[in-house]
Amino acid sequence: MAREAGLIRRGVLWLLLLGPFFFLSYGLANNYTAGREDVGSLVFAWERHMPLWPWTIIPYWSIDLLYGLSFLLPHTRREMDRHALALLTAQLVSVACFLLWPLRFTFERPELSGLFGWLFDVLMGFDKPYNQAPSLHIALLVIIWTMFARHTQQPMWRWLVHGWMGLIGVSVLTTWQHHFIDLPTGALAGFVCLWLWPQQGPLPWQQARLARDPKRWRMALRYGLGAMLLAVLALKLGHVSLWLLWPAVSLLLVALNYGLFGAGGFQKGADGQLSIAASVLLAPYLLAAWANSRWWTRQHPQADEVLDGVYLGRIPGHGEATAFAAVIDLCAELACTDAIEQPVQYRSLPSLDLIAPSRQTLQQAAAAIEHLRQHGPLLVCCALGYSRSASAVAAWLIVSGRCSDASQAEMQIRKARPRVVLHPAHRQVLQQLEARP
Repeated sequence: MAREAGLIRRGVLWLLLLGPFFFLSYGLANNYTAGREDVGSLVFAWERHMPLWPWTIIPYWSIDLLYGLSFLLPHTRREMDRHALALLTAQLVSVACFLLWPLRFTFERPELSGLFGWLFDVLMGFDKPYNQAPSLHIALLVIIWTMFARHTQQPMWRWLVHGWMGLIGVSVLTTWQHHFIDLPTGALAGFVCLWLWPQQGPLPWQQARLARDPKRWRMALRYGLGAMLLAVLALKLGHVSLWLLWPAVSLLLVALNYGLFGAGGFQKGADGQLSIAASVLLAPYLLAAWANSRWWTRQHPQADEVLDGVYLGRIPGHGEATAFAAVIDLCAELACTDAIEQPVQYRSLPSLDLIAPSRQTLQQAAAAIEHLRQHGPLLVCCALGYSRSASAVAAWLIVSGRCSDASQAEMQIRKARPRVVLHPAHRQVLQQLEARP
């Protein structure tokens, strides 16, 4: 991909803004917190066995160099601007947390000499042990790592990038700069910033619309209550139970998708993949959703031909897309990796689970089915292959004139796949297609 002109100058301008802002905001927060009396700490007993490896100050410091080099990688102004805004947002979020919930690093580092000792002395010249959770070092690392990984294709260089970035992540512990709690919270901050400023597609708030469908609000409430329950358990039980905050965040984001962001909140691209940020933030939910799709279809995993080479089924797993020339995917929450890895044509029309797709989505699906089926067997899928994808096939049957109305289309589909579930909301949208001009 050709690079847009003027990116070097644009990158320099961003660095001239972000560099001073980093040292100013970080330093002011550190100095302010140093004078407070309400600064606590959160340390696990096993951390007292964490070794001090002075040489890891090298990878620790290297993030400053990689921070600047990351601005040489973007190919477009949008990619560069969103990268810079993600870094800026990480700074704002972390500093806000330092001020609201200050924590102190509690280990006393012994006196060190030589090059490593000098690097520690320089670091301590502006870094005090108060800016802890979330680790800004880790938040920035997540954003920078994602940028380098996206633009590094050669296998050897990819291994080198991942290895060195991983070493930077470990170094925040082995230099005795952070306690463990700072790492996952820093990673969370970094991935939230990447979700807020995705590389591709619209920004989350650009597609934010309060849901009008009461069922979407019911789903949002259920997931929201689940998130709150997990968060309470994590904070009450503490220790290992703090990991429950991950699925709590995951369910909270799903709730926001149902109530506000819609299917776009899952950030599923035209390639069938979720963004790295959505994949990580939603990982507990995605694992459960995938297991659920396999469980409910375990006795009938195969797709069924409805008519004229159009098949209806679940989202394909490994090797399951090879039987088709094309795939139309209406699932918002699960990646469709197998369809991309196979030489098939792919179209993604993400829709929320248990919610009837919009008329526009069904019209697009009907047109895509009629076009892609001409290339050979076509799979129309969603998580289970029972509702969203079934309504898409029904829309195709109506729009193409193969069926006269929604009832006839549903009967045709049930002949092939008896367990399809079309609720009144699905039928209502399909009936709108009957009355199309």
